[in-house]
Parts: sequence; C-alpha cells; structure tokens
Amino acid sequence: MNLSEHASAEHEISTAAVSRKQYLFPLILITSLFFFWGLVHNIDPTLIAHLKKTFTLNNLESSLVDFSVFIAYFLMAIPAGIMMKKWGYKAGIVFGLLLFAGGAFLFIPAANTHQYFYFLGALFIVASGLAFLETAANPYVTVLGPPQTSSFRLNLAQSFNGIAAAIAPIIGKYTILTNTEVTNESIQNMDAATKAKFIEEASNSVKAPFMVLGLIILAVAIIFIFLKLPEIKAQSSSVKEKSIVEIFKIKHTRWAIIAQFFYVGAQICFSSFFLVYAENAAGLDHHSSSNYLAVYGALFMIGRIIGTIFMRFIEAPKLLAIYALLAVILTIVAIFGSGTYTIYCLLGIGFFISIMFPTIFALGIKDLGEDTKTASSLIIMSIVGGAVIPLALGYIADITHNIQYGYSVPLVCLLVVLYFAYKGYKPSFNK
Repeated sequence: MNLSEHASAEHEISTAAVSRKQYLFPLILITSLFFFWGLVHNIDPTLIAHLKKTFTLNNLESSLVDFSVFIAYFLMAIPAGIMMKKWGYKAGIVFGLLLFAGGAFLFIPAANTHQYFYFLGALFIVASGLAFLETAANPYVTVLGPPQTSSFRLNLAQSFNGIAAAIAPIIGKYTILTNTEVTNESIQNMDAATKAKFIEEASNSVKAPFMVLGLIILAVAIIFIFLKLPEIKAQSSSVKEKSIVEIFKIKHTRWAIIAQFFYVGAQICFSSFFLVYAENAAGLDHHSSSNYLAVYGALFMIGRIIGTIFMRFIEAPKLLAIYALLAVILTIVAIFGSGTYTIYCLLGIGFFISIMFPTIFALGIKDLGEDTKTASSLIIMSIVGGAVIPLALGYIADITHNIQYGYSVPLVCLLVVLYFAYKGYKPSFNK
C-alpha cells in the first residue's frame, strides 16, 4: 500500500525546466526516498511475526504494529500539508527524514526496555516521518526534469517501492528473525529466567538493522539540507472549491473513499499477517515463509506493471472487477484450505490486488475539475483503513483460534471493492 503514487494528484505545480546536470542528482536522492519508505512498510510483516513470538502476543495485539504506522499517517496528513504550505516542500522532506531517522534510532532504547509498547512508539515516529516524505516527494519528482517526461519519472520512482517490497523480507529474514527453531509452546514452558533471556536476545536483534537504517536516513537528511532544489509554486485559482461535505455527497467519490478504506485494510492484512498465516496454515517456519513473502512483493510489482498494460485494452472498472473477483476466490480458498497451496493463493492475491489503489483513486476523482484536490485528500486519508481493518482480523483470529478465519475480514473488504468496480465507480453528482 502506497501513498506516494497519488501525492501528485494533490498538487498543481508550475516550474521552469532545469538542465540535466541540475536535476539528475536531486532526482536520484528523491527516488531513493521511495525505496526507503517502501522498505519500512514491507519489513512490517517480519516485525509483526517477530514481536508476536518474542512477547507471546495474540493476533489482535500484534496488529497494533499496523495501527501505529497507519494512524500516524492519518494524524500527520494535515500537519504535513500545513508545514509545507508555509515553509515549502524541501522543509517537509528534511523534517520527515529527521523524524524517520529519529524513530529508527528509538528502536535501540525500545529494545533495551524489552517492552512491546516502546517498539510501537518508535514505529509511530518513523511513520510520522514517512507521512511528511510521501506528501512531498511526488511534486519534486515531477519538476526535476522536462515536463513531458514527468510521468515517466514518477513511475520510475514508484517502481522502487516494488523493489523494496521484494528485498525487505530477505533483509528481515537475516537480520531480525532469530531463534526461529523456538516454538510458541516452548516459550510458554520456559522458566522466568530463560524467558527473560529469550526476550532480551530477540529484542536486541532489531537494534542493528534499524540503527543502520537510521544512520543512512540521517546522512540523506544532511545532504538534503545543503542541496538546492527547484522551487515549487502552486497555481492559484479563482474558482471556489466545494466543501468536504459537498464532496462526500458526490456518489462515485464517496464510494471511492469507502472502497479505498477497505482496500488498504485488506492489503495490509494480506501482507502483515503473511508470516503468521504461513506458519499456521502451511506449517512453514518464518525463515522459509520469508522467501514467499519476497515473492509476494515481487508479484505485487509485476501485477501493477501488467495491469497498467492491460488497461490499454480493457476499461479500468472492468479490469478492477475481474481482478477483485479473482482475489475474492483465492481468499476463500485461503480461508478454508490447508497446506502449501494456500500460500500460492496468497501470492496470487498479491498479484491481483496490485492495481486497486491507483485504479480506485483515478475513478474516484473523475470529472471533478477544481474539486480534484479536495477529493484526492479525502481518498488518501482513507488509508486509515490500514490501521483499523487489521485489528478486526486479529480479533476474529483470536476468538476463533484460527488465523485463516481471520481472513474473512479482507474477504469482506474485497467484496466492497468488487461492488465499487461494478456499480459504485459510475460518475454521479447526485446524493
């Protein structure tokens, strides 16, 4: 799930073209940001599985990792916009990088406390920084070069999210996941001293990767402080925009906001609980399932590329409906099946949900004209579904004692997306 794909829809930008020598290095740095926040988002499943075992959490408690990340996005969206409107996008990027680095460094004292709550706090700070970065990065990508190639630069930068999705699980596998041979049952049978030592070792495994990440991000922040970037100025308009209430009365936009809420929630459920699901449904340990998770990330990226090509020949709502229906079928199999083939179902789901965010977004702002910016903000804020929906999955999995039954939650979410693709997308400016 990726906000960076739609930040450009929130901003109307005018700027003079700059020479290749002037924009190449800034473009490289801006593009690196897409990779870094993709890395954080896609290491969350590893963190959830690792912290769940370390602190013997239930599914609802472990889903607070996603809650901490996405509630930060929701709470920081407006402050980020206000700050950048007052001081500019460069200030927003630098501030976001400093928050990002600071949150990464906070994983060290969090590990020292051996308390789950402090890990959640560190994640919240990291995600707050990402909210600033994702709000600012796309406008810079669009101006760092000739206007006629802005779409190419944007798609190129976004592709680094997909690269991060494939790499992050492998990094997590070899740096964070420890004592994978220790079972949940053996942890419960440990005496107090042995369990305390296990928690200490497992907590410490998180220190090194986040310390390295923090140092890299801090170095990037310092570079940005001294880097001269093109000015970005929003175009003024004399046309009065509709209010939030008026925008929400527009049928296809209202349904896009609802569909995006449920889609983001579903996407986070599928990825974040991947390792937990693989352990329970297919009997795989976390190291083995990390390889599948990397494939999941790669298929998500490939699915987006192929879906974009298909849209040249198939109408977007129709393709969205086909993909949503196939994802629904695979989810049903994942809920009631057992064995390794259920993992292949999750991989297929990753492919088919890949086009949903951008497609829902584009259909939701269709024909809005001057009201596009306000509608875009509302659709983007609906990513708070990533904070709420996983809690429901965790709760159902806990009360049924079956993580697979918990996947009935993203199933319902996909049905909402299917309805949007079938009927809810149709432009209507009536209530």
